[in-house]
Order: sequence, then structure tokens, then C-alpha cells
Amino acid sequence: MAVKTFIPVVLLALLSAAKPHKKCRKVPGDAGFPDHKAWTSLNNTVCGRLAPVVPFPQFCRNLPAGQCTDEQWTSGLFRSGIAGAMDQINFEQGYDLTPPSLCFRNSTVCGQGDVPLYAVEAENVADVQAAVKFAANHNLRLAVKSSGHDLLGRSTAPNSLLIHMAKFKDMAFTDSFVVGGKDMGSALTVGPGVHLQDVFKESKAHGKIAVGGSAATVSPAGGYLQGAGHSLISPLFGLGADNVLEFQIVVASGKLLKANSAENSDLFFALRGGGAGSWGVIVSATFRTFPAFNATASVIQFALDSNAAAGAIAGVHAKHIFALDAVRGGQYFFVNPSAEFNTTVFWLRTVTANTTLEEGTALLQPFLEDALKVEGATLISKEFEQDLINDALYAEDDDIGANAVMGSRLIPTEAYEREDAPAVVEKVYRELLDAGAGALIGSLVAGGQVSANANISSAITPAWRTAKTHICVATAWDDSASLSEINTYRHLFQTAHLAILEQLSGPNAGAYSNEADIYEPDFQTTFFGPNYAKLTQIKAKYDPEDLFIVAAGVGSERWDEFGVCQV
Repeated sequence: MAVKTFIPVVLLALLSAAKPHKKCRKVPGDAGFPDHKAWTSLNNTVCGRLAPVVPFPQFCRNLPAGQCTDEQWTSGLFRSGIAGAMDQINFEQGYDLTPPSLCFRNSTVCGQGDVPLYAVEAENVADVQAAVKFAANHNLRLAVKSSGHDLLGRSTAPNSLLIHMAKFKDMAFTDSFVVGGKDMGSALTVGPGVHLQDVFKESKAHGKIAVGGSAATVSPAGGYLQGAGHSLISPLFGLGADNVLEFQIVVASGKLLKANSAENSDLFFALRGGGAGSWGVIVSATFRTFPAFNATASVIQFALDSNAAAGAIAGVHAKHIFALDAVRGGQYFFVNPSAEFNTTVFWLRTVTANTTLEEGTALLQPFLEDALKVEGATLISKEFEQDLINDALYAEDDDIGANAVMGSRLIPTEAYEREDAPAVVEKVYRELLDAGAGALIGSLVAGGQVSANANISSAITPAWRTAKTHICVATAWDDSASLSEINTYRHLFQTAHLAILEQLSGPNAGAYSNEADIYEPDFQTTFFGPNYAKLTQIKAKYDPEDLFIVAAGVGSERWDEFGVCQV
């Protein structure tokens, strides 16, 4: 296939902006940017798997029907196979380009935005190596995408060459995985095109379970494990990264390396918690599996008639935050708008391992009794089931395709041990909602084995080991918002929400880097804590030219927001 070189006019603007900087990646219009012959050569090398990338709205208009259905637009599974699609559509937009380059669902004219120029739809390691070497040799901005389930938009970049890993779908179970001559026991090896949905389905067939979140399209061998990876069963088994045994990764030199506790152990350290997208292209990840078990799974929903009611029920929840400790249960607790009920809801999803239905129900009864007394909160649903853990964690799809950003903090256990903790939580929730928070997403996924794993040598921030919960503040907007309004929304966590949340977290709390704010001014400390200096050294060893740069990732402080020019 011949590949046409195209130069969107809006992207030429980056050229003039780049000249004053010390070092820049090549962009269209630069001397040295690959010509038609070079792109054709790459395409031949990867057996015709190189193609121009179009923004997702344009992809939809190119379909036979001339548009995507609502179901396709909001489907994480559908978007994951398309190079130019992200889960949060704001990360497809070039808001900060000069001039802005936008492409909305109802647009008649589409700019390229923050969507890559070309993608290698990789099918094997040789494809990945060819793309990495091409980007390095031509000094190009490189991006890597597994599924696009990326809440910081790190798997896309303007003017970039994308390595799309969606076709790496191999899965292999073993009862005896060996590292450095030591049998590490039962394990599962997956490619980055494998979703958690696939993991839970196939592990069920093998009588196993692995640590994973509850979103269908998260890719364990993508950013999930690199960030740390939390789960409803983390209190029982630890974080996802705690359970990784080995990675296979193509690094900036183009070499395929094995990283585990015996080989390239420094890189293994970095890949477990050192941040998604900073280290190379993972082609497989191997992690522990455990015997599957039954669990009590429940969902409780309250309708809320005011921010005061939301704060009050959150305070009641904080009062009972330690109720699941005895069984190391996990829980999500959200305050968010509900289209189904046309109101704001408090949504509580709980999983308790190896409990009978009666035992699991009894653990939540004290909370439920107190919550029913909250003025302005009305119980609208209560479901308790006994499920195999695989079924309790499985999701059919992810409902995405909106504009959304978030910021977050890990909340230390000691914050909930204070006598006034319920009152503080109530006040924080109410004030956050009053300050424009679109949703408050709480995860009780720490403590238990997460704390017990404090001595594991990995890049996971120590803040995880002393945390009880992780709370995210989400902000959303419609495509009709002005650029000025959108800019306000994108920075709202830093300008309005963080100071409120710190009343609960304290001023120096960490955050889970996969669910966070890319505008963290000191992301080095907030995301990586005391590990950042070591991570910087490892980065210099395996990626000395910063080929793999992502927002708020190791080394990104040396580059502009586009990852194009050094600052």
C-alpha cells in the first residue's frame, strides 16, 4: 500500500513555535520529516500495516451509514480497535494548538487535533521494533495505544506516529511460571490487546482469577500495571503491579527485553508503578493467578435531592469505612448524575470474598440503617448476589465517549481514624459539589494486602501503602462549551477542587497516576513519591533520547505539553 504524506495546515503552526527551543521532534514541514518514500518503506517493512489516522468523528463519517450509532460512539470496545479514538473525546481535540484544531461529532470540518498522523497496526514484535526504530531514526513524536482507556490522554499525541497494539491478543495460562530458576506458581501471560473483560472470562474457564479492575477495556499489559493497577480484590491480593512476574518490552533501542526480578530488574522496578507509556512498548505481561472463589457482590443506590444530602450520606459511609476490613472487601462509592434515575445518586458497589450471601449482607447492614436516616437521600435499589468472583468483576462494555477530566488523591487510613472523620468527609463532599464537581469517584481498594506489600521493591508510590481509599473528582462538559469554558473545566481540579479535597487527604498526599490530573504541578512527588530520582536514572539508561514521553510521565518535565520540543 502506498501511503500519502499529508500536512494538515494547523499542524504547520507548531513549526514556527518549535524553532526557539533547544531540541524538537520533526513535524510536517520540517527538513528531515519523512517523505513519501520513507513512509512507503516503513509500510513495506510492516507488511502493509501502516495507515493514516483520522479523528474518530471523521472515521464515523467514513462508515457506509455515514455516521456512528449512539451505541458505537459510547462503546469502549468499539473505540478500542480504532487508532484515532480515545475513551474521553476531549483528548482527541487540539485545544492548545495554534490555532485550535477540533473535530466534533457534528462537525462539518475536522482538524487532526491531538490525533496521530500515522499508525502501525502492529501484529508482531517485528512490527513494533520497526516502528520504534523508524521514530528514533527520524526523530518523530511516538505514541503507544493499547485500548485507549486512558484517563490522562497519554496514548495519543499531535504529529505523532502511533503504535497500535490492539491485535496482540494472545493469552497463555500456566501452573508453573519460572523466573530465574524459581517456580513462581500459577500465572497468566497476556498481550496488550487483551482486555480485563477477556482476562475474567478466560480465567473463569480455567478456574482462576487475577487482580484487575472492573472496566471492560482496560489492558493489563498496557498502562494498567505500569500505573499500579487497583481492583476490588486488591485488599485481598494487593495491587495489580504487586502481582506482576515478568514483562516483555521493546525499548527505545528497538531491542526486545525481558524484565523480571532476575533480568533487567531495574526496568522491572520501573514498569511496576513507574507510570504508563514512559518505558517502551510492552508486548506481553505475566502476572499471578489465584484459585477462583465465590463472593458476595452488591449494588446499593440512593437518590439525592441536594449537595447537602450527598455530603451527609458520604459522611455516613466514612463512619463505616472499616466495616469490610475483617474480610478484606473492596468497594466503589460514587456520587454522580444518573440518566437512568434523572437525579444525582450515591452508588455503592461492594465485593466481599468467601462470604455467604447472609454474611455479605450483614457487613453492610449498619451502613444501610444509618444511610436510610439521611434527610434528602432515598433508597432506590438494593441488590445482593452470590457470584463467582470472575462474574462479579466482569463488565460487558464501558460507557464512554464524553468530555471528562479528573484529579485525585489517595486518602490515608489515619484520615478516617480521626474522631471527626465523618464530619470532615461530609463537608468536603458538599463543598466539592458546590464548587462544580461533576462526579466524586471513591475506591476502597487499599489497606489489607496493599499495605502488607509495603516491602515489595517497585516504583509504586509509598502513599498506596498507607492509604485507605482513592477519591477522584471528575469534571465534564458538552461540545457546545466555548474554548474559554473548556480551559476552565480542564484546570478546575487545581484551581478549585484540590484545596477542598486536601481537608481530608492532607497537603502532601499522593495520587494514583492512572486516575489523576495531568496538570499536577509536582507530579514527580504526587505520582511517584521518593522513587522519582531512581526512575529518572532508569529512564536515562533505557530511553536516553526520551523517545517515550507522555504527559506527567518520567522525563516529561523536559518537554513541552505536546512532547515535541524540549523546554
